[in-house]
Amino acid sequence: MTDLDPKLTPPVADRRPVARTHHGDTFDDPYEWLRAKDDAEVIAHLEAENAYTGERTAHLAPLRDTIFGEIKGRTLETDLSVPARRGDWWYYGRTVAGAQYGIQCRAPLDSPDDWTPPTLSPDTAVPGEQVLFDGNVEAEGTEFFSLGSFEVSNDGTRMLYGIDVAGDERYTVRVRDLTTGETLADEIPGTFSGATFSPDGRFIVYTTVDDAWRPDTVWLHEIGTPVSDDVKLFHEPDDRYWVGADFTRSDRFLMIEMGSSITSEEWILDADDLRGEPRVVWPRREGIEYSSSHAVVDGEDVLYILHNDDALDFELVRVSASDPQGPRETVIAHRTGHRLLGVDTFRDWGVVGYRRDGLARLGMLSYADGAVTEIGFDEPLYSVGTGGNPEYAPPVLRLGYGSFVTPGTVYDYVVETGELLLRKRQPVLGGFDPADYGQARVWAPAEDGTQVPVSLVWKRSFGEPGASARPVHLYGYGSYEHSIEPGFSVPRLSLLDRGVVFAVAHVRGGGEMGRQWYEDGKMRAKRNTFTDFVAAARHLVAEGYTTPEQIVAEGGSAGGLLMGAVANLAPEMFAGVLADVPFVDALTTILDPSLPLTVIEWDEWGDPLHDAEVYAYMKSYSPYENVREGVQYPRILAVTSLNDTRVMYVEPAKWVARLREVGADALLKCEMVAGHGGVSGRYNAWRERAFEIAWLLDVLGLAE
Repeated sequence: MTDLDPKLTPPVADRRPVARTHHGDTFDDPYEWLRAKDDAEVIAHLEAENAYTGERTAHLAPLRDTIFGEIKGRTLETDLSVPARRGDWWYYGRTVAGAQYGIQCRAPLDSPDDWTPPTLSPDTAVPGEQVLFDGNVEAEGTEFFSLGSFEVSNDGTRMLYGIDVAGDERYTVRVRDLTTGETLADEIPGTFSGATFSPDGRFIVYTTVDDAWRPDTVWLHEIGTPVSDDVKLFHEPDDRYWVGADFTRSDRFLMIEMGSSITSEEWILDADDLRGEPRVVWPRREGIEYSSSHAVVDGEDVLYILHNDDALDFELVRVSASDPQGPRETVIAHRTGHRLLGVDTFRDWGVVGYRRDGLARLGMLSYADGAVTEIGFDEPLYSVGTGGNPEYAPPVLRLGYGSFVTPGTVYDYVVETGELLLRKRQPVLGGFDPADYGQARVWAPAEDGTQVPVSLVWKRSFGEPGASARPVHLYGYGSYEHSIEPGFSVPRLSLLDRGVVFAVAHVRGGGEMGRQWYEDGKMRAKRNTFTDFVAAARHLVAEGYTTPEQIVAEGGSAGGLLMGAVANLAPEMFAGVLADVPFVDALTTILDPSLPLTVIEWDEWGDPLHDAEVYAYMKSYSPYENVREGVQYPRILAVTSLNDTRVMYVEPAKWVARLREVGADALLKCEMVAGHGGVSGRYNAWRERAFEIAWLLDVLGLAE
């Protein structure tokens, strides 16, 4: 099915060839001129693309409105989060019907011994409630609004917040006195996200970025003093490394962390002497990653360190905080296929995150003997993680849980008894019943015989998957060891309720099956990511789940590279491809070290600037260079943002122009005031997703 009206003419970008020569190879790039973001011609072209996309999709406006209404109608618009205890207060968030942004609030504890969060109702006033930050008030007069830092000091008297109003992920940090409501004179522009108070509330620790948008410097600001007097705590000159800093939960140390894709290093600084000299935990060694968490065991400061030194799937050791390079005590030994993800330490116990059999899991760690007790759940597919645990010595652990069919759920896990206390499950209005939906995992054989997991979600009233061919929405990512977890989505219900099966191809390059799964989908093995996705589609067709005419693929960012690659590799397998902020001009970007984040990315993709073999390999799959003549491409929608600093708008703009040269039906939608995450505000985000879902349904022939 197509909406192509012969009376509508797409914008035609001028061809202005630019020769790019590397390693004896010259590539003529006719659309590189679109990179000039401040050029009026470029802006006019993007606006013309938006106008054309608007005309081409105008017939879907009623469906978009319907889907937006479905998302809105299933959402409890006025709601509250589960309060989390910190100090003498319960902290929680509010959403209000009609308001785009959340509201941060707190209410006083009834008793110092109270660890049971109050049950809050949107219709009932909360005794002693204090509104800390109303995003709707702060966002007035802006087209884009993002909160990148937010924290209250330990004594509860001050609040810091960092705001971005452009979408370029540079935040201005301000401080508010919570006793008077006064905004202090302190104003720190150009920060990265994640600014934090020192434990005593006197200082703010923050990071700034270099010209390539890389967080490279950690600063110390004393509240009440000029920013020009701020102290540089740490600077990382190596362009491959990001830098960040945070205090341990115990408030004993400041940990300064730096890392590339494959190497990390940490420095430790006493929190009561922030102007002192930091000490390196373990000196960096190429290819060795580690992360530390502080605890006090038998009266001694120790660090629990997760590392991959001769341990592909990582192991956990314990060292003295005063001599971290001294003897190591193995706590959890390396086990192949049992990927350790992280350790979080509290006063009396720790929590270990790990991945086994394709699922992330949590276990309680005993400091006494290193035993790990897994927290079990009944569903075959689920996701779980810690969250909302600011206190150092709580009797309970706050968990977030969900699955493809179970809405987001908050539990408190009672450590002493192992009891899970249900605190809240995300309300889904409109008669939603989890029993109406099914989830399962199947396995698709890849080109080399590797079994690729594919998760399926469907509405049972349309029959079980495989009983007859059904429309399929196939999603993929496959980079940076990032795993696509089984998570719930309200907007997805608008697809499932129309008979679409949602599928996730957990391709190599992700982390679903352990560290080797990632290694087998990066650098010179990157093509596995693309062929795995195609194999998943072919398996679903071969097993009778669907047909190529009924598959729409979707991926974003590095997953957008996947979309561009599979569109070139197997265009016959897909009816449509939705590419969100797609990394489709990968080779051009990775060749230019002056562009944001390029040098950091060399550890993920390789360095084509200095290595001819890497150059040739990347050129063999980079979507822009490999658009093919004489093939029938699926319908394509590329969505991007003008102020995206991670994947610049120019990549999909060039790609769409090239696709049109070979007769592809390709649309470009560019948000003119937004960043990598798209538009801001929940209603705006719902409308954006409704636009994409309506396009997906149109491609699948389900728009009527």
